[in-house]
Amino acid sequence: MKNGIYLFLAILLYSNGSFAQLKPIQYKDGIQVLNGFQIQPSKKSQQKPGILILPAWMGIDKLSKDTAENLANLGYYAFVADIYGEGNYPKDYSEAGKNAGFYKTNFLEYQKRISLALEQLIRSGANPDNIVVIGYCFGGTGTLEVARAHLNVKGVVSFHGGLGRDSKRIIEPITAKVLVCHGADDPYESKEEIAAFQQEMRETKADWQMIYYANAVHSFTNPESGNDNSKGAAYNEKAAKRSWEHMKLFLNEVLKK
Repeated sequence: MKNGIYLFLAILLYSNGSFAQLKPIQYKDGIQVLNGFQIQPSKKSQQKPGILILPAWMGIDKLSKDTAENLANLGYYAFVADIYGEGNYPKDYSEAGKNAGFYKTNFLEYQKRISLALEQLIRSGANPDNIVVIGYCFGGTGTLEVARAHLNVKGVVSFHGGLGRDSKRIIEPITAKVLVCHGADDPYESKEEIAAFQQEMRETKADWQMIYYANAVHSFTNPESGNDNSKGAAYNEKAAKRSWEHMKLFLNEVLKK
């Protein structure tokens, strides 16, 4: 099954006869060193659309870097954000849970790290008024924080991301378009949390979509998640491909190329 997704990614990468390459970029939040990756599109356009990628809770991984390369070959500037920074990269799931939990609770810090990464995307050449933010799992949670923070983006895409928010937070209008790609059998999102998120979208008068994928649990886009749904996180090739196509439709709608 893994071979199928790698072939799928390879076709995306080479379909236009050229390919772009990732470049490591070091930047800072005060004295904290951050290490992201940028990539420029194989074929540039006057509109210079940009995509910021927020990784899952283990930090920058193969999926986020592969995504950046594939987006570059579709004509987008892309930047993979480093949320944790040097000295704070998790060694295991326990550390990842603590790190991600900090930023979910201290959402202003999360929004700040995302803003710094957006600056790097713009410095790489992307049009500051023509950007979408996408994210996986913990990064999917981050995309919703982008929308809630009213950062200057056209839209956000959450892949199997956390949808929760502190009920004490003030609900304000959301102007960025929102796409949520969600596993229908994801055990980490309760019916109550999903209902609260959808009510938030209604109250904010957001332009939002939420697409469910059958037989898909958490982390369904990541081939390294295995294929055992009983573990709560597993790869689903069909859901991965469908959500990628749904994201492309969304990008074509909200970004100028």
